[in-house]
Amino acid sequence: MKINFNKSKGLVPVIIQDDRTLQVLMLGYMNEEAFEKTEKEKIVTFFSRSKNRLWTKGEESGNFLTVKSIDVDCDQDTILIKAIPGNMVCHTGSFSCFGDKSSKGFLYELEGKINQRIDEKVEDSYTYSLYEKGINKMAQKVGEEAVELVIEAKDNNDDLFKNEAADLLYHYLILLKAKNIRLEDIEETLMSRDK
Repeated sequence: MKINFNKSKGLVPVIIQDDRTLQVLMLGYMNEEAFEKTEKEKIVTFFSRSKNRLWTKGEESGNFLTVKSIDVDCDQDTILIKAIPGNMVCHTGSFSCFGDKSSKGFLYELEGKINQRIDEKVEDSYTYSLYEKGINKMAQKVGEEAVELVIEAKDNNDDLFKNEAADLLYHYLILLKAKNIRLEDIEETLMSRDK
């Protein structure tokens, strides 16, 4: 990966994006040393212009940014890092430096929570208890939720309809986990049909 640190006096802008939801979390700057440290440790480290030193995001708050992928733009002078935030990213207490947490893309975060509850065998979790009942019970639950959604679609109560749609999506994600298929796999299938 080649980055042109010479264009802007040794610093390049770095966009940090939530790996699950794709929400933009913040913008910082890196010099070559900060980039190498980030690449090696898989925790985002910037060059702080105000402190005039390397600064690992979260070194004071504990809200680290764990690197999932690093990309460079076509001019090789801007970095995009997809990361998992430890908690709130902005020093103001907001989830993002660009505002509150967005619901767009939340399905990926939910998918991660479902996977975690199943993988860690969380005993008091509804998700894990349904998973333990086997594929037939999970598929049956998706069918039940789909029927309930159809019934609500015929009425005029948007709140009930949205809740049934949410129930269907939740149980669908559990079924995907049981089939070892990711939500992203389904998106890829849909995208392949987009002609």
